Amino acid sequence: MCRITMACLKLFGGLVFSLTLATAALAQQAPATAPARPPANPHAEVPLWANGAPGSEGKTAPEVVTTDADGERSVTTVNNPSIAPYLVRGPRGANATPVAAIIIAPGGGHYKLTMDDEGYDVAKYLSGHGVAAFVLKYRLAHEQGSTYTVDGDEMHDIQRAIRMVKARAAEWGVDPARVGVMGFSAGGELAIKASTRYDDGNPAAADPIDRPSDKPAFQVLMYPGGLTPEIEAKVTRDTPPAFLLCGADDRDNIAQQLPELFIALKKAGVSAELHEFAGVGHGFGLRLSQNGGLSHWPELLLQWMDTRGLLHAK
Repeated sequence: MCRITMACLKLFGGLVFSLTLATAALAQQAPATAPARPPANPHAEVPLWANGAPGSEGKTAPEVVTTDADGERSVTTVNNPSIAPYLVRGPRGANATPVAAIIIAPGGGHYKLTMDDEGYDVAKYLSGHGVAAFVLKYRLAHEQGSTYTVDGDEMHDIQRAIRMVKARAAEWGVDPARVGVMGFSAGGELAIKASTRYDDGNPAAADPIDRPSDKPAFQVLMYPGGLTPEIEAKVTRDTPPAFLLCGADDRDNIAQQLPELFIALKKAGVSAELHEFAGVGHGFGLRLSQNGGLSHWPELLLQWMDTRGLLHAK
């Protein structure tokens, strides 16, 4: 009886000891009880006006996002214009080397914004190659029922975006002297207008974003709309250098008019480079399905920027 009692004690003692060790091990492996915070979105949109855009007072309808059969998104009902930053990875602060930046205006005929192949995908490519990119959501003048205008509200949006990136250049690791614009189709119309309509800013403005000039350092026009002789007439020797690109099978007011703009730029003494691809139409954007010479247009852009000294601080 005594031997059985001792054996039982030894047995149960071993079990208790084992359970104690297992419980301690599980306690060490147990996750923290505090809920994990979701990671911050590095491309979170930044409103161009903190208290709402002038001209959008009382307009509270939310944006509408539509996805097509290829999974590409378009946006309508933009009442709170914004930029989505795609920054270059690396250190920030006084010892960091600032990079060039591009504000990207997607196309969409002024009634929608084609956000992926003419916006986010381009921004991802550029930021991965050392150029900070900011995808612009601007208000839409030709959307059904819109009270906005191209030369008023849409232009205010892209001009404000240029000023904002310059004003926050240190925060975003950007060189304010190398902030350019890039526009696709309708966004290209805004880009060329921003490159011919600008001012020096107001250094005494209460709003720090209004202090820098809204003149872009360079312009990238991708099959831009709105090309007219009137636009060409506004080109001067002070117009920013330009990279121009379209398809030869695009509509005449682009495929034939863009070379006319190139000639006007050259006559004014403005550095410009033109690419027109045979067998290519409108709206090709940036897609993995592209092949032939067209698939290399992002590389051509970077080569042009490098030639212009835009990829490296002076």
